[in-house]
Amino acid sequence: MIALFTDFGLVDPYVGQMHAALARAAPGIPVIDLFHAVPDFDIRAGAYLLPAYVNEFPEGTVFVCVVDPGVGGARRPVLVQADGRRYVGPDNGLFHILARRAGAHECREILWRPEKLSASFHGRDLFAPAAARLACGEAPESAPTTLTAPEGEWPDDLPVVIYIDHYGNAVTGLRAEKIGPDATLKTGRRAVKYARVFDAVAPGKAFWYENANGLVEIAVNQGSAARALGLKLGQRLASA
Repeated sequence: MIALFTDFGLVDPYVGQMHAALARAAPGIPVIDLFHAVPDFDIRAGAYLLPAYVNEFPEGTVFVCVVDPGVGGARRPVLVQADGRRYVGPDNGLFHILARRAGAHECREILWRPEKLSASFHGRDLFAPAAARLACGEAPESAPTTLTAPEGEWPDDLPVVIYIDHYGNAVTGLRAEKIGPDATLKTGRRAVKYARVFDAVAPGKAFWYENANGLVEIAVNQGSAARALGLKLGQRLASA
C-alpha cells in the first residue's frame, strides 16, 4: 500500500491531486491518508510524528511524506528505506528522527524526473509518481547518499507540543516509555500528572497519558487541554 503524510490539510485540492497522480501511476494500489494535519511548514514536528505512526503498517508500505517549505529550492528528493518500509520525500530533516531510531536504514537520492515537473508541487509531480513506481515494483533511478543533518535542536525525544488535535489534546515529541508514569509535566504555570485513561480522572481534569502511538499526550477529560491550559504548538514542557 501507499500512505500519505503531509501538511496539506483537507480543505484545498492538493490531497485529491496526489490521489489522482497515484491512481494514474499505480492503479489498484490502496492509498491510505495517514496524516494531512502536520503543522504547516513544521519539518521538525513532522519528523517526530512520523516514526510514531508507521509501525502499524506492514513491511513494504511506501510512504509519501511531504512537509516541504523549500520546494523548488536546493533540497534533494530522497528515497529512504528503514526497517522494511520505504519513504519518499524531501531531504530537509523530515526523515531525520525516523532514520535515527531505525534498526537499519538506507538513503538514496532520486535522480528520476517526470516529463512534466512543476516548481511548486513536487508532492504531486515527483514524490507521488516515484512512490507509485516503488509500489509497482519499479525503482526510480537513484544514487546512494546520506541524509542531510538538520540545524538546531533535534534530541532523541522532544519535550515540545508538536500537534493539537480537534479535541484540543496536545501531542508531544516525547515517547512515554522514556519518562515513565511517575513523571509530572509542567505546562507553563500548571503541572499535570499521569493517568492511564480518560475516565481515570474527573471530567474537566487535566492529565497526561501514553497515547495509542506511544507519545506523551496532554488531555482534559471531556474538555480541551489546549484551551484549559493555554497550550500552543511549539510550547516547551518541563518536569515539575
